[in-house]
Amino acid sequence: MGQRKATVERNTLETRITVTVNLDGSGATDMDTGVPFLEHMLDQIARHGLIDIAVKAKGDLHIDAHHTVEDIGITIGQAINQAVGDKRGIRRYGHAYVPLDEALSRVVIDFSGRPGMEYHAAYPRARIGDFDVDLIHEFFQGFANHAMTTLHIDCLRGDNAHHVAETIFKAFGRAVRMALEVDERLGDALPSTKGHL
Repeated sequence: MGQRKATVERNTLETRITVTVNLDGSGATDMDTGVPFLEHMLDQIARHGLIDIAVKAKGDLHIDAHHTVEDIGITIGQAINQAVGDKRGIRRYGHAYVPLDEALSRVVIDFSGRPGMEYHAAYPRARIGDFDVDLIHEFFQGFANHAMTTLHIDCLRGDNAHHVAETIFKAFGRAVRMALEVDERLGDALPSTKGHL
């Protein structure tokens, strides 16, 4: 299996984004997005997924963070999809439960080639600092659509909005790590009975 790295640029009238990922990294990050809370969450994905992630983004933050957060999710999804290649030899499925004090979240992912998401999380308040919690859904929807994954996210309980968000992002990182690990028993085979992913 070759190097599992990719760099993707996405430029629209609303955002200009460059993402580099290394699926076999150490969890290193390099962030410049203008959205500090999102950077904190992306750091959780990287550290718990052992994926190196670099994100440079310039967006219309004078309006709000919606386009920037969603488009970063899209671009990270594209980069990971590109880096994973033909998916030969990977586990394909990943799951994780992560607690943080009173909060507990579960993430299950399938690098199926079929984009879809089920997202069930209730936040006790609408904002974490100045970050709109609705944008967490937008980030993961963008990711799932462009990484071509089936993604299930469930916060099972939580009274602190920051804890809810952090358990979701940590569990996501760990689930992605499991799914993208090389399965030595599988060899170079495709993890599918259809012969195509």
